[in-house]
Amino acid sequence: MNDIIEKLVSQNPLTHSEFVSLLDANSEALRDKLADDANTLREKVFGTDIYIRGLIEFTNYCKNDCYYCGIRAGNSNAVRYRLTVDDILLCCEKGYDLGFRTFVLQGGEDPYFNDEKMVDIVARIRDRFPDCAITLSLGERSRESYEKLFSAGADRYLLREETSDEQHYKKLHPDNMSFNNRMECLKNLKDIGYQTGCGFMVGSPYQTHEDLASDLYFIQEFRPHMVGIGPYITHADTPFANKNNGTLEDTLLLISILRLINPELLLPATTSLGTIHPLGRELGIKAGANVVMPNLSPVGVRKQYMLYDNKICTGDEAAECINCMDKRMEAIGYKVVTSRGDSPFID
Repeated sequence: MNDIIEKLVSQNPLTHSEFVSLLDANSEALRDKLADDANTLREKVFGTDIYIRGLIEFTNYCKNDCYYCGIRAGNSNAVRYRLTVDDILLCCEKGYDLGFRTFVLQGGEDPYFNDEKMVDIVARIRDRFPDCAITLSLGERSRESYEKLFSAGADRYLLREETSDEQHYKKLHPDNMSFNNRMECLKNLKDIGYQTGCGFMVGSPYQTHEDLASDLYFIQEFRPHMVGIGPYITHADTPFANKNNGTLEDTLLLISILRLINPELLLPATTSLGTIHPLGRELGIKAGANVVMPNLSPVGVRKQYMLYDNKICTGDEAAECINCMDKRMEAIGYKVVTSRGDSPFID
């Protein structure tokens, strides 16, 4: 095991079986060791800076029926909403005044927001906030669509593959969704020039250590600029309602491994991590993460964007979110910074 850890800390590529061995050996001692190593490498690149992203959840309509997701098309209990362009711009204005210099537009795969509408939204944000980064998380689209949005001013794109194993993917999604198309989308995004983010659920139904090792191996080879991971959390209105949640311990181990794979990675401590543990985001930062994403969405719709049960911060105003985050990061020796927080490497 020491040989594997030494390879990882030295940024030498690990084999699939070596990743499995690391995951099999999960223990408090191993997590502490890897967290220390991860933070040493992270601080060489980023110091104690924690980047904030202003999250705007602008639609909870989705054409897909993923078995794990609370806003899946088949959930007839979901209360649907769409923000208007003016709503989105108002969120950006409030966020800008609070110091945000990155806006993340996230939504379900909503056909209403076609290329024409999304290009207009991106262009208007770019025109009004030229010093800000625009991140999109809109799911699978055509290469042509991605190119149009990039030309309109989008800088980054987040598309979580959720699993890098095709057979596991098929257990989480209906037959009309394609693993190969998801992977092709990620390749297209990086080819176009986006700062590209991927990611996966930790502890999702039917997931094995071999599946997680495939996720780590894929990220090692793909070299994304950002990776978003978080524990799988059930939602009552999905086919997986009775499945077990992912764990804090597994997620923290994986955050540290990801940091060691690439010290320059932009790696969020996610809301889902804060949902399964009151100090989840702080623990994520101490394990190697360096991004937090307070919510800029209007308070009135936050409870409708419920990907999983018991999501935190659905009633906080944006100012409350950022003030709380500042204090929480300071309490563990880190500082929230208001720069764009671009990736320090571009292939």
